[in-house]
Amino acid sequence: MQRRTGVSERSEGTGWRGPGGHDEEHGETASPRRPPRALAAAVAVLVLVASAVIVHRVLAPAEVVTPARAGYPAPLTVQPGVIGTLNAAPLIVDGRLRVYATTRQIRADQPLDAATRRTPYWSFRRWPAEVAGLMADGATVVTRWSDGQLVALDARTGLVRWRAGGPRPEHGYLGRRTGGATVFTPDGLYLAESRGGTSVLVVTGSTERRGLDLASGRELWRADVDPACRAVDQAEGLTTTAGQLVVVDNCAGAPAVGLYDVGTGAPTTRWQPDAATAAIEVAPVGCAAGRSRCTAIRTISGGVTRGWLVNGPTPVPAPALDAPESVLVGEVAVAPQGTGLVARSVRTGAELWRWTGTGADRILAAQPGRVHLRTGAGELLTLDSETGRERSRFPLTYGRDSTTWSPGLVHAASGFVAVERLTEPVDPTAADSRYYLAAQPVILAAT
Repeated sequence: MQRRTGVSERSEGTGWRGPGGHDEEHGETASPRRPPRALAAAVAVLVLVASAVIVHRVLAPAEVVTPARAGYPAPLTVQPGVIGTLNAAPLIVDGRLRVYATTRQIRADQPLDAATRRTPYWSFRRWPAEVAGLMADGATVVTRWSDGQLVALDARTGLVRWRAGGPRPEHGYLGRRTGGATVFTPDGLYLAESRGGTSVLVVTGSTERRGLDLASGRELWRADVDPACRAVDQAEGLTTTAGQLVVVDNCAGAPAVGLYDVGTGAPTTRWQPDAATAAIEVAPVGCAAGRSRCTAIRTISGGVTRGWLVNGPTPVPAPALDAPESVLVGEVAVAPQGTGLVARSVRTGAELWRWTGTGADRILAAQPGRVHLRTGAGELLTLDSETGRERSRFPLTYGRDSTTWSPGLVHAASGFVAVERLTEPVDPTAADSRYYLAAQPVILAAT
């Protein structure tokens, strides 16, 4: 006799069901077995939880740091000439690295004389915030994000040095294809030295300004801003070598220029240029980078353009900087005159040297010891700012690229020059494929 184990022939409350699905005791046809409702509900909950986990992993805020795996490169001495072309605008950092910004990532590569972009030396990525500004001071790289976060990175390693909250910017990534506007001219992000010698990061927004200690990220001061007082369609301001933040102030009567102490945020001067009877525009001159640590400004009001030194407590007239294309290198003001250039002492106006060109030459940029021009023949010409002597000259082109283009944003540092090349005629409303000259629109040269 066969013995059944572990299975009851009769279940409580029901008859044993035979092979035909009939209840052998009651003679009824049995329904197919269904999972209990509790089990079905549990399965549904598990599916929802799994879906939520997937969505969270994809959409939740995230931060990815890929640190450097090699030693910090040494500064390079490169022979003058075109290095190559890049698809993104490089910020030259500490004379050793090229740092770029894309919509949500900061990345560095090296060496400086690489003809194209290389595998990242390090990278830093945040999600879903966008990069709203990038700047550097020595080996400190400061990044600003669309959610208001400020993150300082160590250029030597790519690791985070500090992070802090700041005024939320009014925009996200503005760089188009190259990132130039975010990297070369970040709006609302400035560096300066206080009167006590502290390196200060000044961050401005639509309703407030903040000053932070660059070394630690510690907040030094915070000040409210009346949005109605801000100049329309202008960058927020600039900082000076005298440790002041300069902004256009439209409140309290006629437009004026407000100067504020970068160490405390306190106002120091409310100043009006001589002809300021209408709206005032302020342009930076002689800055260390972007709109930071400027030694001079140029004001435009009522059709009158004036140059001013701002490396002291109050602005001082500097007629040698009145010309819109003039640049300041140290104490030397260089401006177009006739078919060439004339250099004068910015303080006395005394002529220092002259250079004769073709009349089609244009100043591109300046950096310590150098003035860079693009000649009518499409060359990059670099003059010594103290003597006017020619330091280098070569065609500013690479490979078979067209020589007919207009310069866009320019960055000059550590003897290098990076220039955006724009298709002529320039149309800012055009798509990137038409706006920029080529797929690699940034040309990089050593001077």
